[in-house]
Amino acid sequence: MLLRLLYNLLWLLILPAALLRLVWRARKEPGYIRHVGERLGRYRDLPATGPWLWVHAVSVGETRAAQPLIAALLARYPGERILLTHMTPTGRQTGAQLFGNEPRVVQCYLPYDIPWLVRRFLRYFRPRAGMLMETEVWPNLVRGARREGVPLLLVNARLSPRSYARTAKFGEAASAMYLDFTGVLAQTAGDAERFEALGVPAVQITGNLKFDMQPSEPQIALGQALRDALGQQGRRPVLAAASTREGEEAMLLDALSRWRTLAGEGWGDRAPPALLLIPRHPQRFDEVAAMAAQSGFRVSRRSALGNGPDFAPVDADVLLGDSMGEMAMYFAAADIAFIGGSLLPLGGQNLIEACAVGTPVLIGPHTFNFAQATDDAIAAGACLRVANADELIGTAAAVLADPARLQDMGAKARAFAGQHRGATERTLVALERLIGEAG
Repeated sequence: MLLRLLYNLLWLLILPAALLRLVWRARKEPGYIRHVGERLGRYRDLPATGPWLWVHAVSVGETRAAQPLIAALLARYPGERILLTHMTPTGRQTGAQLFGNEPRVVQCYLPYDIPWLVRRFLRYFRPRAGMLMETEVWPNLVRGARREGVPLLLVNARLSPRSYARTAKFGEAASAMYLDFTGVLAQTAGDAERFEALGVPAVQITGNLKFDMQPSEPQIALGQALRDALGQQGRRPVLAAASTREGEEAMLLDALSRWRTLAGEGWGDRAPPALLLIPRHPQRFDEVAAMAAQSGFRVSRRSALGNGPDFAPVDADVLLGDSMGEMAMYFAAADIAFIGGSLLPLGGQNLIEACAVGTPVLIGPHTFNFAQATDDAIAAGACLRVANADELIGTAAAVLADPARLQDMGAKARAFAGQHRGATERTLVALERLIGEAG
């Protein structure tokens, strides 16, 4: 009780700062000052009539992971509308790209986690059931849903050892927060064990929804056209560095510069690889492009190439992936892909999307947010772990110079992604049981 009171007082104190932070962040991403009223629980411009099934996906990764679930909900419940909520403009933009042509999907921001703002949200839409994606646990939201009679699932749930250690410090307060969920659907056995150690009852293991993400054929075809343009019709390979974070690009560019100087021999009539560099956060696109140019690389940008599929040859060392919603295309354009957030202790990013298009993966030492998927991919032969940027570039060079090995890793990547599908159906079964019990 005391912790909850302190938490609510803290929110009251920081709310003005939170609103000012939106203005500050809007300098680079104007989306932060749009729809501010929704963050305060005001939704008068949106339809209140449902019935609603509510899915909360905080940002880009969670929104893409929710795609197969939302598609399945639309098919399984033709009389329901889907309320898709976010916390970031990039998450909202991704949702619009995925579902902008679907009139039964309505998007908005979730309000700040203040009791009366949460109450406004829940009473305006009155969803039949709610699903929070992965790690998005807000105490007042979860408590408010229970009080308003909204069954709530934590789906595709993950809890890393590091997050578990931090959460466990709060003792019974943490357990009480998770007890307000109607159910927790964990990605892996390890995640389930950690939730159970916090005292969460009836945890189910349903798998990872990201394995059910299916890259579209047009995106794959566009990626292959981009590979021809960037790889100069096969004369040079393409190394993608996807979802890179601040600090990693400089490490990669330094290592690539040293390697390009030393690696002239051994490539025959093929040039050293082109780097397809895709920063995770769009507000850093200009910064990363300038960094690559200052490092002596010839730089081009995806946004300058047009919509394809007839891309002109890309006469550049580095192509900046400065677009949203095209990650499957980028992976299809690559001969081999590095997954960012893993050279520095940031926990890594999702490697499943690369595997789904048959692209071999390299990953750094820090993958605690995606430990099980990473370990399984390595065991399957789809992924290689590297210790640092120099080893990354050297390993990429060795694999790219061995066509048989490259092909074998690609086949194993595709097989790995296919073997772990089915989380969407298991999640639907749990939701059907929940809705049946509630109604």
